Order: sequence, then structure tokens, then C-alpha cells
Amino acid sequence: MKWKIITTRDFDIDFSKLDNSIKKKIFKEIEQIKENPFRGKSLGYSFFREKKVKSYRLYYLVYKEKIIVFVIAISSKKNQQEIINRIKYLIPFYKQHVDENH
Repeated sequence: MKWKIITTRDFDIDFSKLDNSIKKKIFKEIEQIKENPFRGKSLGYSFFREKKVKSYRLYYLVYKEKIIVFVIAISSKKNQQEIINRIKYLIPFYKQHVDENH
């Protein structure tokens, strides 16, 4: 079963700034996440995941009931904890967005 992938505007903006070689690697990783979104490392919740791609981290939320993977952000190791904390804080807003739009 393939999961539907949706992304945040922030992710789209950050992704567009990356070098094409890393974009291809991240895109390939997202394609694998479509097949099995639980491949990534759990970040405190079973539905909040991180996948390492070279020196970047890809953060996403898994919504089993909707068969949706919401790709939230990409970061370097340097600002990893800041991004994780922000996502954890915004989890209720991301869920509301998914419930209202998908």
C-alpha cells in the first residue's frame, strides 16, 4: 500500500534551495517512506519520525487513519533539536490541518 505524501510550505521552500544531488537522495527517501513510513527513527511518538539523508534530517508525521505522511521539515544536524521541539509543539496544528484538508 502506498501512503499519500503531503508537505509543508516550509519544507518545500527549504527543499528548493538544496543542491540537485541531495534533492534526488531526499526524493528517493520519500519514495521509500511511501512504501513504509515507519522506516525512520521514532522521535518520542510512534507517529513522529526522522530519516537521515546524508548530513540532513527529514522530519515527518504519520497519520495511519488517513494513510498520510506529512513531511514537515528538513534540517541540518546543527538546528536539529530546535526543529524537533518546534514540530512537537505544533503537532496539534498539523493534525488539524490534515483532518480539515485530507
